Amino acid sequence: MTDRGLRTPLARVRGLGSAKDGTHHFWIQRLTAVALIPLTIWFALSVATLATADLPAVLSWMRSPLSATLMLSFLLAGFWHMKLGLQVVIEDYIHGEAAKITCLILNNLVSIFLALAATLAVLKMLLGS
Repeated sequence: MTDRGLRTPLARVRGLGSAKDGTHHFWIQRLTAVALIPLTIWFALSVATLATADLPAVLSWMRSPLSATLMLSFLLAGFWHMKLGLQVVIEDYIHGEAAKITCLILNNLVSIFLALAATLAVLKMLLGS
């Protein structure tokens, strides 16, 4: 029997896989990749400019709302992209169901923890506490 006979017409139109999540995951990963292109260029230029700066100068730069917003955008997009990429690797290469579920849970928890830690660090510098 062909794939056409196993899927409903609505599923064929939506283009969703068996988990009903594949297309969304694909587009979010591509969206974060595209967002990371200008953010990574901005980050690299910022690091190069601040390479010889002292701590007060870096803190002053980070207290700028634009710098803090771009830094948070860079970090959050990066961690989200990392989480999605690792999820695909885990789903493709971990074959034991218990190990796969454990790795997926750890991937989510570590990604959330790192994103929160980075957000708190940026906010601490922005607010100057």
